[in-house]
Amino acid sequence: NAVDYSGYPDCRPEYIRAYEKMANLATKASVEGALHFRIRAPLISMTKAEIISKGTALGVDYSLTWSCYDPQISSGSSSAGNRKKIRQKSGNGLLLSARDSLAVPCGRCDSCRLRAKGFSEAGLSDPLIS
Repeated sequence: NAVDYSGYPDCRPEYIRAYEKMANLATKASVEGALHFRIRAPLISMTKAEIISKGTALGVDYSLTWSCYDPQISSGSSSAGNRKKIRQKSGNGLLLSARDSLAVPCGRCDSCRLRAKGFSEAGLSDPLIS
């Protein structure tokens, strides 16, 4: 979403418009007029709090979501091998399962701070840190 944008260029409406234009310029079917790509980004103008509230109303299980870019080893699992395993599984943290018993959100990266702010402003507790 663009409202809480903190340096992620692909979160801006300008990026979405440019990507949509590129997709329409770069595909044969689109160039020939057979189809037209349209990217929809319904969350782009919502705050994190609005997104979290809407997700809660829709039944999203936020314990299954992950925002952290620098996951940490949970207490009791501090070996270097486990840290390497987390890095191999997650790369930047996005693909790491929120239920992974080895990792916890760092609480310091931009993504963690924006997530915490969103839950707080929505009046809810983040299940990953509660």
